[in-house]
Amino acid sequence: MKILFLTNNNITLPLLKWLKAVEGSDNVISHSENVIASQFSVGERFYGIEYVISYNFSHIIKQDVISLFPHKIINLHTSMLPWNKGASPNIWSFIEGTPTGVTIHEIDAGIDTGDVLIQREIVFDYKTETLQSSYEKSHVIISQLFRDNWEKIKNGSIKPKPQGGTFHYVRDSHKFNHILDYNDTIDEFIHKYSKLSCEKQC
Repeated sequence: MKILFLTNNNITLPLLKWLKAVEGSDNVISHSENVIASQFSVGERFYGIEYVISYNFSHIIKQDVISLFPHKIINLHTSMLPWNKGASPNIWSFIEGTPTGVTIHEIDAGIDTGDVLIQREIVFDYKTETLQSSYEKSHVIISQLFRDNWEKIKNGSIKPKPQGGTFHYVRDSHKFNHILDYNDTIDEFIHKYSKLSCEKQC
């Protein structure tokens, strides 16, 4: 099987290395730029792709590409979907008190709205876990979740489940970027954010 691995973040590279070892390095192509349907034509680099994996990929995958891979294009998202679609999912889960976890889901025309294949809840200790350590732990867990279930995912033996939930744009994080310190514990960040929200509302 020839696989396209879409990513813009070095934190995904260990999983990419594992996938190349499992599937063969010649069968896995990594790509970080925007994807357009014409690139999948005969003679192009992506010709022959059978499966697409998006993991920390900053570009929106358009419908013309999605339609080429029915039930064979997935995303690895570090939130417990349907909660916190979009940007900064772990931070929004702390702010809003929503469930925390990771999800592997099919990609559709929306942003993180596709049917869920598999997910795992994560419980964080807000007093000891920092924003950075929670981010890193989420990626460790979703990478392992993918490894453990890759055979079932690519063979289509996991039944997808529809979702609902919450969503955040990158611009939504502007309200807290100036107080963001990834060395803060989760509790410390929530305290800062609560104080900031109170100052704006009072």
